[in-house]
Amino acid sequence: MPLRKIDKNQYDTLLTPTYGSRLFDEPVPKYKLPESEMPPRAAYDLIHDQLILDGNSKLNLATFVTTWMEPEAKQLMAETFDKNMVDKDEYPQTADIEERCIHILADLWHCPAAQDTIGCSTTGSSEACMLAGMAMKWQWRKRMSQQGKATDKPNLVMGINVQVCWEKFCRYWDIEMRQVPMEQGRYTISPDEAIKLCDENTIGVIGILGSTFTGEYEPIKQLNDALERLNKKTNWEIPIHVDAASGGFIAPFIQPDLVWDFQLPWVKSINASGHKYGLVYPGVGWVIWRDRSDLPEDLIFNVNYLGGQMPTFALNFSRPGSQIIAQYYNFLRLGRDGYQRIQQNCQDICMYLAERIQTMGPFELLSNGTDLPVFTWKMKQSLNFSLFDLTERLRYSGWLLPAYTLPDNLQDTIVVRAVIREGFSRELADLLIADIHRALSHFKHQSDYKATGADDGEGSFHH
Repeated sequence: MPLRKIDKNQYDTLLTPTYGSRLFDEPVPKYKLPESEMPPRAAYDLIHDQLILDGNSKLNLATFVTTWMEPEAKQLMAETFDKNMVDKDEYPQTADIEERCIHILADLWHCPAAQDTIGCSTTGSSEACMLAGMAMKWQWRKRMSQQGKATDKPNLVMGINVQVCWEKFCRYWDIEMRQVPMEQGRYTISPDEAIKLCDENTIGVIGILGSTFTGEYEPIKQLNDALERLNKKTNWEIPIHVDAASGGFIAPFIQPDLVWDFQLPWVKSINASGHKYGLVYPGVGWVIWRDRSDLPEDLIFNVNYLGGQMPTFALNFSRPGSQIIAQYYNFLRLGRDGYQRIQQNCQDICMYLAERIQTMGPFELLSNGTDLPVFTWKMKQSLNFSLFDLTERLRYSGWLLPAYTLPDNLQDTIVVRAVIREGFSRELADLLIADIHRALSHFKHQSDYKATGADDGEGSFHH
C-alpha cells in the first residue's frame, strides 16, 4: 500500500509532540512582532522555557517580596485579574473590600479614629511614600503661607539608610534631602542628629520600621519625643512619617509592646507593603493617615468616570483589584493568631540561621533578626575571599544572597543580608549552612585565590 502524501502545510497540525513543531527550530523575533500567529501552547512553552533561566524564588534570600501564597488565594486573584480597582462605580464590592483593609490596618496601627480615618491602596510602598511625602509638603506649605513665609525651600530629614524611593521623592518634588549618616555600630537614624537637621522649612522626618540594609527598627518613639520638645519650643509642627514597608506587618504581631505607630502623637502617616510581610504577591502597598485632616483636600480628585463620581488620590489610575482581594483573604484567613505564628516562625528561623553563621569563624553579625526576620553579617578579617566571592559561590547551588557596601561613612564595610519569609523552612536553613561550609572549604583550599574587591563592580548590590 503506497504511503499517503502529506502537504508541507499540514506538518504543524499533524506533529503532536510539542517540540516537533517547526516553531521550535526557527528563531523567534525578540524585538518586533512576528508576521503571523502561533498556537497558544507553543507561545506558552517558548516563554516558559526562557523563564527557567531565572533564579528560584524559594532560594532568593535577597528579596522581601512574597513568593508563596495558598492555592485559594491564587484562585481568588485569578478570578479578579480583570477587575480595574479604580473603577469603584462598576466594582463596588472590590471598593468596599479595599476600604475594609484600610480600616483593619488603621486599627492594627492604633489609629485614634480607625473607623473614620482615610487611606488608600497603592502599587507598593514606593507609591505610598510618594503620597505621604506629598501630604507633608502640602501641609507644610499651607502652614508657611498662613504665616506669610516663603515656601520655596522645603527639606525632608531622614537616615542615609532609607529606601531609594525617598531619594526619588525629593528629586521629583524638588525637596532638599537631609540625611543622617551611619556610624560604626549605628546603622539607623539618630534622633539627636536628626533634630540638628530640622528647621522651619522641614516638612517632616522619616522613621523606618525595618531598614533594608540591616533589618533593624529605627527608634521611632525617641524620634517622636525629640520632635515633641522641638515643636513645643519652636511651634514648627514637624510630623513623622513611618516607612513601615516591612515592619508594619511584623511589629504588631511579634513585638506588640513596641510603641512606634499612631500611639505617638507626631506620627501622622504610615505606609506598609502588602506584598512583603503582608504575605501578598506583588504588588500592593498601603498608606494610612492619622486623621482625615492630615491629608490635604487639594490632593484628592473627584473624577466623573464611567457614570459615577469617584474620589482618587493615588499616583496610578488603572490597576487590578486582585492584590487587594488577596490582602483581604489573608486578613480573614489568618487573623492575628495566624499572622503571629507565621511571622514568629520566620523570626525563629532567622535567628537560628544567624546564630549558626556567627559561630562559623570568619563572620561577624551586624544584626541578628530580633527586629525584622532579617540579618546581616560581615567578615571579621581579610582573607583570600570576600563576601562577594562567597555569594557568587553560593549561586552554584541556587542561593541568591546580596552582598553590598554600606553607605557614606561606612563604604568600606561589605555585608551580606538574608531575608527570611514565609515558605523558608528550618530544613532549607540547614541546607544553606551546609553550602556555606562547602564554600568556605573551597576557599580554604585555594591558597592563591584573590578576594574580589568592592570597587571592581562584581557582586554589587543596588539598594
